[in-house]
Amino acid sequence: MSSNRRPWIIAIPLLSLTLPAALAQGSLEDYQRAERFLPGNVRHLVSPADVTAHWIEKTNRFWYHRENAAGADFVLVDADHNTSAPAFDHARLAEALSHALKQQYSATALPFSDFEFTDGGKAVRFSVDNAQWTCPLATYDCQKDPPRPEKPNETLSPNKRWAAYVKDHNLYLRDVSTGTALQLTHDGVSGWDYATPLPSLRLFVEQQAEEVQQPAAVFWSPDSSKLITYRIDSRNSGHFTSLQFVPPNQLRPRAFTYVYPLPGEVLAKAEPILFDIQSGERIDLKNTAIELPFQDGPGFEWFPDSKAFFYDYDERGFKAKELRIVNASTGDQRVVVREQADLYMDPGETFFRFVEGTGEVLWASERDGWNHLYLYSKAGQLENQVTQGPWVMRQIEHIDEKNRRIYFLANGREKSEDPYQTHLYSVGFDGKGVQLLSPENANHSVSVSPDGTFFVDNYSRPDLPGAAVLRRTSDGSEVRVLEKTDATAMLNTGWKFPEPFQGKAADGTTALYGLIWRPSNFDPLKKYPIVEHVYTGPQGFFVPKAFSGTLHLQAMAELGFIVVMVDGRGTVGHSRAFHQFSYRNLGGAFEDHVAMIKQMAERYPYMDATRVGIYGTSAGAYGAAHAMLAFPEFYKVGVAISGDHDARLDKAWWNEAYQGYPIQDDYAAQSNVTMAGRLAGHLLLEHGDIDDNVHPVETMRFADALMKANKNFDMLLVPNMFHGESGEHDLYLVRRRWDYFVQYLLGVTPPSDFEIKEDRSLLGSARRRRR
Repeated sequence: MSSNRRPWIIAIPLLSLTLPAALAQGSLEDYQRAERFLPGNVRHLVSPADVTAHWIEKTNRFWYHRENAAGADFVLVDADHNTSAPAFDHARLAEALSHALKQQYSATALPFSDFEFTDGGKAVRFSVDNAQWTCPLATYDCQKDPPRPEKPNETLSPNKRWAAYVKDHNLYLRDVSTGTALQLTHDGVSGWDYATPLPSLRLFVEQQAEEVQQPAAVFWSPDSSKLITYRIDSRNSGHFTSLQFVPPNQLRPRAFTYVYPLPGEVLAKAEPILFDIQSGERIDLKNTAIELPFQDGPGFEWFPDSKAFFYDYDERGFKAKELRIVNASTGDQRVVVREQADLYMDPGETFFRFVEGTGEVLWASERDGWNHLYLYSKAGQLENQVTQGPWVMRQIEHIDEKNRRIYFLANGREKSEDPYQTHLYSVGFDGKGVQLLSPENANHSVSVSPDGTFFVDNYSRPDLPGAAVLRRTSDGSEVRVLEKTDATAMLNTGWKFPEPFQGKAADGTTALYGLIWRPSNFDPLKKYPIVEHVYTGPQGFFVPKAFSGTLHLQAMAELGFIVVMVDGRGTVGHSRAFHQFSYRNLGGAFEDHVAMIKQMAERYPYMDATRVGIYGTSAGAYGAAHAMLAFPEFYKVGVAISGDHDARLDKAWWNEAYQGYPIQDDYAAQSNVTMAGRLAGHLLLEHGDIDDNVHPVETMRFADALMKANKNFDMLLVPNMFHGESGEHDLYLVRRRWDYFVQYLLGVTPPSDFEIKEDRSLLGSARRRRR
């Protein structure tokens, strides 16, 4: 009998070894299907109804750029007359441009996505290959515009008479009509320049120069009689040097050195300076040095009468904000509104708007525990709280001064729906008469007409394709449907909408929200590894709430994974207490993510919580690596892209705001570098040599710590990559990321050298950059 049993004893372990591979995906067929679900390729299956309204001057007419599988065109809408038509004759314009540029264009693939009406709507102007073109709509005789009188480094006055520029660190004016130059300053030196923003690495790389050209940072009064500028002292600022290993047109690497302040360091200071153009008088504003916690420079905005300008001032660590108004004749300034907080005031949540006719100020604040609006008098006295309740005022869209009503976006006010979904409301200045104007149970983004009569409403959910409609602001009633999202072709592939998921935080009481993606060939009888796409930055919330935002993660699911996203405590869109969970605790967010994924797996047994991977970019890369270090028994595989692994080596503003100021021991305690010895799984680090946001020193320091801890890991230092998977190698990096999870989470050998192809023709050139 024993001899009969032996083959079964041998066969059982063999079966257990081969079973995961038999059930796993990650095959060539899965890679090909994943490729079809990349954003550029999936646009041939679905075109989200996402209308960006370009209102024409102060009318109720607007145009928008429409993209779909058939191509792209421009639509002109007249809201007053409820009409919609092509913005111009696309075929005639394509023919005219083809003739003028000696290159073939079609009516559905014009070489621009933005334009403006000129000559009272009788012509259109647009840019092709950095040149401006104008086409009269009567003849379509397209002509290239003559060069503008100002040069690229000049800033023209509103009346076009003066051009401001910087030469040898000093500020000059050029009389455009005569060419005569007037030197306004004489003592500028390197590191203590006039009208020169602190440049980013990207400018150095793009210009391939050791000193970059920038437009003069001057802010002209509307009547062109005065200008406000600044002088930045960066002589004691910390610098980074970046090495571009494969620069264009040369073999040797290029080094670029630039100001990059780290938390706790001495910051560059900008000193505002006012010039009267006619008298030549210079006024240095008193006691107004503005510390710069990163690059660029401060901004100023003039009132329409040119008698004064204003700016906002943030104390270091964002512990206080002031609205300051400056008298343009004397340089005297007054603080209209000041607010301070014990921990921090989120710079993205605290903002203001003037009521032009009265000088009153609408001020956003989390002071009562939720972000809401407050009305201040012209003198700076609090008049009343405008919005209130356990929900979040997000953004002011329009102010109706005549009827004293405010149109604003908010989330969390509607019951029985995802509290992160945004709606448009109106309310009186006195806080009375709150009115819902976008009623669908969906996420709404809007654009209000200049006179406040109409608004364009784009609405959808991850599981609702949605539409773009034109509505009236008086009651939210629909004027016309502009576009509808048709997901039929996507659904015909077997694809299903991502599923919203509600669970509890690690405290067992706080409600959290996530999203789940499944492969289109999903089989509930299989066990699927889980891949989390993560970003936990406290400046926002990141689980998509609109349909179009969900499409980019489907490709990863097609490889044979369940993909998830979670917004844990510490992010915005909720109460201030919820938001502040992450303060001095950026590394503490992941207990919520572990708790949520476990709840998902408990509800859906096909989700295998013993095989969990994670990836992210920037703060998401810190999060991906940190989750693996904090919970090595849970997260088994990770990919960290452009990661800020140590807050001590990252930009001052973001970390001093959210990790805390002054600098304390928590910076080191929550660093991935400090925790490197806890790594237990497979980790791939990616970083670009010319990352203009997070310097690659952070990944190198982390790699050094991992080596010292004798840990195995993988790393890609990518040439000519800015922040995130970008540039000419981006699809290669997508494939390597796919391979990494397929190999180490699925346990399958990836297809050899699979080359991803994506149609970029319908994708905008701008790539989203976080932080």
